[in-house]
Parts: sequence; C-alpha cells; structure tokens
Amino acid sequence: MRFSIFHNLGAPGRLGSYAEVMDEAREFAVAADRAGFWSTWYTEHHFGHEAIEITPNPVLMGADIAARTENIRIGQAANIATFWHPLRLAEDIAMLDQLSGGRVEVGLGRGLYGREALNLNALADPRDQEQNRALYDETVEILRKAWSGEFFSHHGRFYEFPAPGVKWNHPLSPATPDYMEDGVITKMQVTPYPLQRPHPPLWQVIDSPRSIRAAAADGVQGMFWLPPVSALKERFELYRSTASEASGRAYALGEGIGLVRDVYVADTMEQARADFEEALMTTYRWIMHFRGLGNLMEAGEELTDAHELSFDFLAERNLLVGTPEYVSEKIAELRDEVGLEHLLLWTTHPGLEHRKAMRSLELFAEKVMPRFTGGGGHE
Repeated sequence: MRFSIFHNLGAPGRLGSYAEVMDEAREFAVAADRAGFWSTWYTEHHFGHEAIEITPNPVLMGADIAARTENIRIGQAANIATFWHPLRLAEDIAMLDQLSGGRVEVGLGRGLYGREALNLNALADPRDQEQNRALYDETVEILRKAWSGEFFSHHGRFYEFPAPGVKWNHPLSPATPDYMEDGVITKMQVTPYPLQRPHPPLWQVIDSPRSIRAAAADGVQGMFWLPPVSALKERFELYRSTASEASGRAYALGEGIGLVRDVYVADTMEQARADFEEALMTTYRWIMHFRGLGNLMEAGEELTDAHELSFDFLAERNLLVGTPEYVSEKIAELRDEVGLEHLLLWTTHPGLEHRKAMRSLELFAEKVMPRFTGGGGHE
C-alpha cells in the first residue's frame, strides 16, 4: 500500500501568524518525507478569512515543500482548474515538475464555493453545473496539449489559442510552418514542458457516478474522501469497470484510486478522541453546511432528519481515529473490502495543536505503516 499526506491548512484565530502556520506545514512535510510517505497534497481555497481553508495556491505551496524534501511526491488536491487560465496552470505545473525533479502528481477539481468562483472566473459558477463541467473538460484538454512539448492550437467553447490575427516578426525567431502562416501565429508552444513525459500523472477529486465514469474513461486517477466502506464498494467497482473497458485491460479493484481518511493515532482510544474531536468537527461543520450528509450514508441507507452530524456518527462510518491497533484494523478492512492501494491521511484539521499532529504522524509511521508496507510508506 501507499501512504500519503492530505494537508488542508487551517488555523482559526492565527491568520496574523501565517508564517508560523507555514513553518508547521513545512515541518510536517519534512517529517513525512523522512518517514517514507509516498506523497503530500495541498488544497486550493480562496478568501478564507475564517482561517479554516487557507491555501490559495497549491502549486506555489508545492514548490516550497519540494525545495525542502528529497523523495516525497508533490500533489494538489486539488488545483481548481476552472479558476485558472489554462495556459498559466500548464506553465506553473510544468515548472513545478522541473523544479521538483519530476515529483509532481497533478490533482484537478471543478470547484464548490460560489464566493470563490464568482470572484475568480464567473464562467465557473457552480450553480450552472453543465457549464462548469464543460469549462473543466476544456481546461484539461488544453493542459494536455500544452504539456505535449509540440506546437498546438485550440479552438473551443471558452478558449481559442493562439489568439487570432497576432503577427510576429523577429530575426531570432524565424518563421516556419510549425507555428506561422503568412506572418501570423497559428500555433504555439508552452515552455517548459513537464519533466515527466508525456505529463505528470493526473488525478481528479470525484464522487458522483458521472464524475467517476468520466475520470476513469479518460485515464485520470480518482480521489475520494467521505463515503463509508459499504458505499465505497460501488464507487470503486464503477471506476474499475469503466477504466477496464476504456483501457482494454483488466483493472484491479482499487487500482488508480486514492482515498482520503481523517486519521489520528494516540496511545489510547480516549486520548485520540479528546485530542482530535474539536478540530475534526470544525472541518465537518464547515464542509457539511454545503455538502450535506448524503455522501456519508451506508449503501442502501436513506438520509433522514434523524441523521445528525457528530463525532459518534462519523466514527462508525469513515474515521481512522484511535490506537495504532484500531487504525490498523480499519485500514485492513479497506484493503480487504475495496482493494485500497493508496491511503491519504488527513490529520491537520483546523485547531489541532501542531505537536499533537506531529505525534500522530510519528505513531502512524512507526506502528501502523510497517504492517502494510514492511517499512516505508509505499511498496
């Protein structure tokens, strides 16, 4: 199995000491690198004055972490592709791949919050899901073209590259049919292109059947978070069957999928809950306000008014919080039931003391991870 870190920076009441929060994130990543974790992933959120989600640029964050680590791969969970100019995103990720020595995992998402979308790219308005999806799909198409290293053009619903009618004449840039016609630029090339060829691995945060099918059919790896084991089974199977059909080879159950789980390890079950509950619930109260509890239902279970968000409600569905033995049992269940190959640990919930997060990471690396890898964070 592979073990990775999902790091969504949050620090209520600490925006004035953001530099300190960054130092803690760096220390966490360096420790994960030394412990043999496979990758670390950073989120993209904007305008978070509440200080619950406060990483506006996962590519820039990844560059800082890459410079301080040696082996751990650098992911984004996710770049909100619909918020970015596609050529800028292509350039920045390619640059990060070069700077990191080819350690980039590209995570992409469509965006959830209207206050972000409407102030960054109104075309990404999540209230218009069809347009949002179309914008996302076109952006990913452009990324792949831009990373090819070849001269390319694009004529889509939202973007046209190169811009029509641009003339170019320079003695150090001789006109060739590769990119010019009658003195006008007809194709373009993005530089640098990524170190990994043809491009870094692609991931998408997915959950709905439509998103699962689209990612699997397009050769994009999937990342899940919320559902309990019983509800994950049908999602994993849908990804497996779609990817198998699209690729022409048999995918194993769990192949091409990463699962985020909220993880906290302590010496006793009581200590784990006491340390982690308040920070964890801050995240869930924040996110479930928008998402609701539907994704937390067991297979075949209907959401009713009787369902209420609480630690106990979550604990029996999707938490890995407790002693090393308990957490190991839960991971083994995921491995055995859905073929899980890649687990991402989300420990750094907003408000959790840094020293406690570091201790949980240490316990996981020393007492949980070796049971599944024989040592480091990946086989």
